[in-house]
Amino acid sequence: MLPSRVRLERPDASYERSFLDACHRSRELHRGLVTVPATPADYRAYLDDAQRPTRASLLVVIAATGGLAGVVDFLEIKRDAVPAARLGYFAFLPHAGQGLMREGVSQAIGLAFGEMGLVLLNADIQVGNWRSRALAAGLGFAPTGVERSLRVGARWLWHERWALETFGSGNQPLAARA
Repeated sequence: MLPSRVRLERPDASYERSFLDACHRSRELHRGLVTVPATPADYRAYLDDAQRPTRASLLVVIAATGGLAGVVDFLEIKRDAVPAARLGYFAFLPHAGQGLMREGVSQAIGLAFGEMGLVLLNADIQVGNWRSRALAAGLGFAPTGVERSLRVGARWLWHERWALETFGSGNQPLAARA
């Protein structure tokens, strides 16, 4: 197995400038798909949100350079009878399309089903977002329906709901055991 090209790190104040620069550089990529921090105050609010017990945020960092490839967020973490979370992710230019987010999201899924003790992840993907759909499908997520569930900016948009679950031995996703 080849060594990973990325590592996951928790966001903190030291990443503010590089995070905001990456968001600015990627604004056309993100337009209409995700709302990202644009100012230092927005980034501090993002860091505050990341400290909530119902959320976990991770930066996908390029191992060789320390550059930011993207972000993985676990939202609405529930630790009830079925420990679950919503999974969100987005890439930064110029690294989109290089497989770095696939590696980062895969590592994050391992963390979710291992250390975090979750058994179900849901990803809400905007209808027509073929890159996000391909990433989810490639990692074993399966589509479960469509709903008008998430707001991007001021608009409520239709999203495809994709799910990945692990139950039983070894905390492996069901798709990995098939």
